Amino acid sequence: MKIIRYYVSRKNVFTWFAVLMAVGSAVMQILSLCFGLKLSGWNLIFQKILPIWCALGFAFILAVRGPKELYRSTKPVFWACVCFGQVALDWYLRLSADPAAADGLGGGYALFGYMRYVILCWIVYLAFYFVYRFFMTGRSGRLWVLQLVTLLPLAVLIYDFINSYGALETCLVLEKIANFLLVGALFAATLAMRQFADGKYHPTWGDRSDGRRLRTINGMSVVANYIMPNRNGASNSISGKIEISNVERYIHKKRAEGMENFGIFHVILAAYVRCIAKYPGCNRFLSGQRVYQRDEDIQFTMAIKKEMRTDGDETMIKLHLTQTDTTKDVYEKFNKIYEEVKNTPLDSSFDGVAGALASLPGLLLKFVVWVLKVMDYFGKIPKFLLEVSPFHASVIFTSMGSLGIPPIIHHLYDFGNLPVFIAVGRKYRKQELDADGNVVTRRYVDYVMNTDERTVDGFYYATVLKYFHKLLRNPELLDVPPEEVVRDID
Repeated sequence: MKIIRYYVSRKNVFTWFAVLMAVGSAVMQILSLCFGLKLSGWNLIFQKILPIWCALGFAFILAVRGPKELYRSTKPVFWACVCFGQVALDWYLRLSADPAAADGLGGGYALFGYMRYVILCWIVYLAFYFVYRFFMTGRSGRLWVLQLVTLLPLAVLIYDFINSYGALETCLVLEKIANFLLVGALFAATLAMRQFADGKYHPTWGDRSDGRRLRTINGMSVVANYIMPNRNGASNSISGKIEISNVERYIHKKRAEGMENFGIFHVILAAYVRCIAKYPGCNRFLSGQRVYQRDEDIQFTMAIKKEMRTDGDETMIKLHLTQTDTTKDVYEKFNKIYEEVKNTPLDSSFDGVAGALASLPGLLLKFVVWVLKVMDYFGKIPKFLLEVSPFHASVIFTSMGSLGIPPIIHHLYDFGNLPVFIAVGRKYRKQELDADGNVVTRRYVDYVMNTDERTVDGFYYATVLKYFHKLLRNPELLDVPPEEVVRDID
């Protein structure tokens, strides 16, 4: 099913007409209190504070977020429906306590004396909300249906106002006008709505700031996320070796072209980026028992030492790449961020946040980490914290080559959403027999890859590794962008 996304343009007159009506609704609600409408307790919250918030929130979303995130308007629409339902219930309770009061309220309010009518009102209001949400989640392109559904309550409000106008006090007249303006704002907004036609993905409910939710993933993958709730318990490890004869020739060639510090690390990163371009499942991550996709943003995290000493300062860097990056792009982007960190005092964003947390008392720090985990579960961690967090990325990479030791088998972190940990060891020589039976010396590098099996299955990773080895046997393929970038499932 094709997902449809709606937006409103700031150049559309109906957008601003809807904004003005929504703001006008909030003003009328405030004036109704000034003209003597007496409310207290829950009635004040549900019949005044909440509708004022709904009206101003709807206006804000249209004016500020409507061009990109109109789906967020479903929240004020829901609470507006709750407000209308609570008004119906409140009048039922009032008339039940004083039946004679119905005579002075006009025919419209007399209907609220029946509990079955109150229940019907709640059903209608909530049904209206679900219809609106149905459209905002992109399940229908027949916008005229939504406009017709919105026009019906508008007509009912006009009829009710005309029918009871003469019997109402000023404060109640203002309240009715406020309700009319709020529904009118929604109707004007439906006239301003347009469908995105750029063919790109646009965020909606359930997406995170660092990834879009995959909604067509198979049922078993969904259930497995609850059976294996922790990343560490769902991790698989695979080790292998890379024959680097062609890679080393490629490195010498690049250094001769002026890339002084070009090395095997850059080639491996570029090869992994190319794997994601063909197999986008590698760029998925799991958070809150749901699977997400980062799409164009490939995030590499790694620890670096400013000085190669046991007491040397260490920090974390995060490198942002895209599927079309070549080895030259990887080299330039990595060297830029590496030099920035290496040649400045140890006061990077990561170090600043880590230092601030480390200064907290132990019990308070434990509570703060718990809060961050809860926020992360629901995708509510602010973007600036995600950017400095080394635990939120596509892959974390470590090289043991400079230390002269084999690759370690590293665990995944239960905090954050890192789905892959790659460790590469030192270079070494090995004598083997070639096809003619002659003894030859070849150079290898071992690696260990630890993966979260809840994002993609073992067969998928096996296919990716075959392609990964193919690229490292032919590193020249990484000099040009891929002919095609495969998009992951919806």
